[in-house]
Amino acid sequence: MLNKMRNQLDRCQLLDRNRLRRKISELEKHPGQGDSYRRKLDALTGAITKSQHAVQQRIAAIPTEIDYPAELPITAEAEKISRLIADHQVVVVAGDTGSGKTTQIPKMCLAAGLGRLGLIGHTQPRRLAAASVANRIAEELHCELGQGVGYQVRFNEILSSGTYLKLMTDGILLAEIQQDRFLNKYEVLIIDEAHERSLNIDFLLGFLKQLLARRKDLKLIITSATIEVERFSEFFSGAPVIEVSGRTYPVDVRYRPLTGDEDDQDQGWTDGVLRAMEEIEQHERAEN
Repeated sequence: MLNKMRNQLDRCQLLDRNRLRRKISELEKHPGQGDSYRRKLDALTGAITKSQHAVQQRIAAIPTEIDYPAELPITAEAEKISRLIADHQVVVVAGDTGSGKTTQIPKMCLAAGLGRLGLIGHTQPRRLAAASVANRIAEELHCELGQGVGYQVRFNEILSSGTYLKLMTDGILLAEIQQDRFLNKYEVLIIDEAHERSLNIDFLLGFLKQLLARRKDLKLIITSATIEVERFSEFFSGAPVIEVSGRTYPVDVRYRPLTGDEDDQDQGWTDGVLRAMEEIEQHERAEN
C-alpha cells in the first residue's frame, strides 16, 4: 500500500512531494492496524489525490496547440529553444529589444512540457511590465487573465488554482524565498532582463545557483540583452547560450523650432509638441 502511494508521487505537484514523502516514511516507521493508522492512511490518500487533481487542473488549462507570431525573430528559434530547455537545467537566451523573448519563452516552456507539475515563474524588474506582459501572454494563449496566466505584484494579485504561468516582480520572488527557501511551487523560473543587474536580480541569481544543486527538478532560464551573456553562462557552469536577433523599425527625425513667448518656456514646449504631432498625423493621412 505505502509503496503504491510512493509511486503515485510522480503525478503530484512538486510543492507537495516532500511533505507527502515524509508522511509515507512516518507510516513505514510506525506501522499499525488500528483505527488511528487507518485514519492516517485515508488522510494521506486524500492528500495525494488532491495534489494529483491540482496537476490535472493545470494540465487542462494549458492550450493543446501553441502558436508563435511569425513576425517575431525568436519564432525561428522556437523549436531549438524548447529542446535546450528540455535538455538542460539552465539556459541563457540573449536577444535585443523586439526579439520577442519576454512573451514567447514562457510559451516555449509549455511546449517543452513544463508548467504541469509546478508553476512557470517569470520575473520582471517593474510592476507595470509584469502586469502588461501577463495580459499580452494571456491574450496570445486565449485564456482569461488570472486563470492559466496570472501575475502578482505589490498590493495586487490575480491568480487561481489553474494558473500555470505566473508573472511577478523580482522583489516578489525574493520575498517568497523567506517562506519557501526551496521554491517548491515552481517547475521553471525565467529571470528576465538580467542584464539590468539590479540588487534584486543579483541576489536571485546567487541564490538560485546554490538552489539548483539541491533541486535537480528546477529549471532556470536567464534572458538578457546581448551583453554579459558569457558571464551568465560561466556563472552557471557553462550553461548553453542562444542568441536571437532583435527587430528594428525605420525612424524619421524631424526638427522643428519652438515659437511663442520666451518667458513661458513650458507653454512653448507644449505648443511645439502639439504642432509636431498634428504634422505627423497629417503626413500619415496623406500617405494612406
